[in-house]
Amino acid sequence: MRQGALIGPIIIAIGLVIAAIAFAVVGALLQTADGSAELRLNRNEAELARQRGEIDTLRTDLRDAQVEIDRLSEEMAMQAARPQAMPVPAASEVTVAAPDVTGDDGVEDHGGVDAMTEVMRLAKARFNKGVTQPGNRVMLDLLGHPRDSYSADCQPVTQPRLKSLLETRQMGPITVTMIRPALDSVERILAKLQKTEPEIYTALGTAGALCARLIRGSSSSVSNHSWGTAIDLKLEGQLDGFADGGTQFGLLLLAELFNEEGWFWGATYSREDSMHFEVGVETLRKWQAEGKI
Repeated sequence: MRQGALIGPIIIAIGLVIAAIAFAVVGALLQTADGSAELRLNRNEAELARQRGEIDTLRTDLRDAQVEIDRLSEEMAMQAARPQAMPVPAASEVTVAAPDVTGDDGVEDHGGVDAMTEVMRLAKARFNKGVTQPGNRVMLDLLGHPRDSYSADCQPVTQPRLKSLLETRQMGPITVTMIRPALDSVERILAKLQKTEPEIYTALGTAGALCARLIRGSSSSVSNHSWGTAIDLKLEGQLDGFADGGTQFGLLLLAELFNEEGWFWGATYSREDSMHFEVGVETLRKWQAEGKI
């Protein structure tokens, strides 16, 4: 009886010990499982953060690529918009036997040509340093659409804010309509030109400034002339030939003054447009910061 009476408590004690051991083992397993799960979760979160960073980088690259595509599209449309000129004859380049040397005025020296409409070959690398060509994205961001719809022909500006910035002004030999800070800038350029190159100043003419239209040859890109921030110039009534690889000598001297004022010169397009000058991005941003536009 005494032995039988002891068996029960012993069995219960053994059961309690086994239960305690099982509980401890299960607890350890659960703790290990929780640690592994947390480790995996941390790793997944790190991987997700890395992938998000890569996506942001790709989005930035895509935006930059789209801006470049827009710029190239505008440039191609501008190139197609104007009639092709015949290549510059060798005689008009005034080539001499001595090797070409780029002079201080940014042209390849061919023997000292000084006629303002004489066509020279351009040393492009000298110009537009630190001046960025403004594409439609920049112009729309700064000034909005000049009007609700466009065609290939000049139409009036209808946007109230932009209209309030426009002014027609007589400046020496030319009369143009542009936004006021652009007119002020052109006035400074012409004042310098009158002092340094009075003959070019007197011979200066314009082939147009304000003109709200599409870039000819494009169905979507708006010409920078539409905002009154671009101007086409001519000398002695003669337009510079488009995309002929040459530039009127007088325009080279003008380009230096325009570059000093932060204007981009169209002569450095992949196919030159030497008569065209437009306010550069940096100058537009400066005018915005100063509350001028």
